[in-house]
Amino acid sequence: MTENRHVGLSDAGRYEIRLEGRLGPRWAPWFDGMDLTAADDGTTVLTGPVADQAALHGVLTRIRDLGLALVSVTRLDAH
Repeated sequence: MTENRHVGLSDAGRYEIRLEGRLGPRWAPWFDGMDLTAADDGTTVLTGPVADQAALHGVLTRIRDLGLALVSVTRLDAH
């Protein structure tokens, strides 16, 4: 049986954020040290822990401010 769990505002988690285009590794500090990986499909994948929902929104705001196209945001299983 699958357990439905509400993700609260203070819940930490690991996220995968996929962006259209390539972003060089020098941008990692802008994204709170998340790992930046160039995917074969021409996208950039940011992966790493996010302290809470406010921190996630901060990362998404930086993406917007850089004019980058957001492809997807996925919360990775903590297990």
